Amino acid sequence: MIADILDKSIAGERISCGEALQLLESAELPALGAAADAVSRRLHPANFRTYNIDRNVNYTNICTAVCDFCAFYRGPKSDEGYVLPREELLAKTGEAVQLGANQILLQGGLHPKFKLDWYEEMLADIKREYPSVNIHGFSPPEIYHFTKVNKLSLEQVLSRLKDAGLGSLPGGGAEILVDRVRDEITRGKVMTDDWLDVMRVWHSLGGRSSATMMFGHVETLAERIEHLDRLRQLQDETAGFTAFICWTFQPENTDLSHIPPAGSFDYLRTLAVSRLFLDNFHNLQSSWVTQGLKIGQLSLLYGANDMGSLMIEENVVAEAGTVHYLTLDEIRDAITEIGFEPRQRNVFYELMDAEHEQRAVLANRDWDNQRRQAELVQLA
Repeated sequence: MIADILDKSIAGERISCGEALQLLESAELPALGAAADAVSRRLHPANFRTYNIDRNVNYTNICTAVCDFCAFYRGPKSDEGYVLPREELLAKTGEAVQLGANQILLQGGLHPKFKLDWYEEMLADIKREYPSVNIHGFSPPEIYHFTKVNKLSLEQVLSRLKDAGLGSLPGGGAEILVDRVRDEITRGKVMTDDWLDVMRVWHSLGGRSSATMMFGHVETLAERIEHLDRLRQLQDETAGFTAFICWTFQPENTDLSHIPPAGSFDYLRTLAVSRLFLDNFHNLQSSWVTQGLKIGQLSLLYGANDMGSLMIEENVVAEAGTVHYLTLDEIRDAITEIGFEPRQRNVFYELMDAEHEQRAVLANRDWDNQRRQAELVQLA
């Protein structure tokens, strides 16, 4: 029956939740990978695979929600809480632009005091200094929080942020879109239907967004499929998602540190099933940030068509004790080694021109050399 389901998906037919669960329960990883790769090559027949250059700018770690899986947040009364000074935020953005970035990923905690005009000013400041940079910002939990703090509708909040310069919406804070799971691992955070409603309204305003899944904690395999099904249903309705990204829960330094981390087998199996099930998602990203270089590279043969971002800066996963760093040359070499041409793209999966790519490669080599020299000096 597994072979029949795989053949059905390869042919472009939609598989059911029950069939997807059978695949996710299967130990036939090579067969799942081969089928996911066939689907990926059907959707992306050109001989290139993509990557992005951006920077995760976390404007604050102060958060009113309590998430057992998060090592990054600090409560409003914590001495370790911060709000990034505006000049530092702009400096981080400027450095990213010099390294070839065409966007920043702007996210923070659920700050209890800031009103919407504070966020509008932040967006306007960035766009004034760097008008060509796309701001991929504010996950659905943040947006939903803004509606509560400001007593405004989703339409009002999203329209005002879009007018101020918000370019696209990241899919963070999804974890598992099943209320049983969300009740167990978080308090004071958006629930499933409201997460989806944020995306629905954003798409209705002409916005695009990504979708995510963090798995390998308290969810069942059936609940992973339920999560994917909720995303597939909304994509049928709006066609507003540009890509899907899944990654494994990183337990170190969290209140769920007793849960053994999911391994590479589970990651690749879940990625492959996601590619087979999400027939209306054009792009799937690799998660080298949690899996490292080799599994990140192998992901391109298990359904992913994109290596994700260079991530000039990443703080949230790093706080959970997982630190994988790749240079731009390493990302490009990883794509080349498995037979594809590496191409830089933007958040909307439009390819950058060759001149921009080459400038970015050279700038990143200089930056990496400077970083290595600084490390050597520090060691000496």
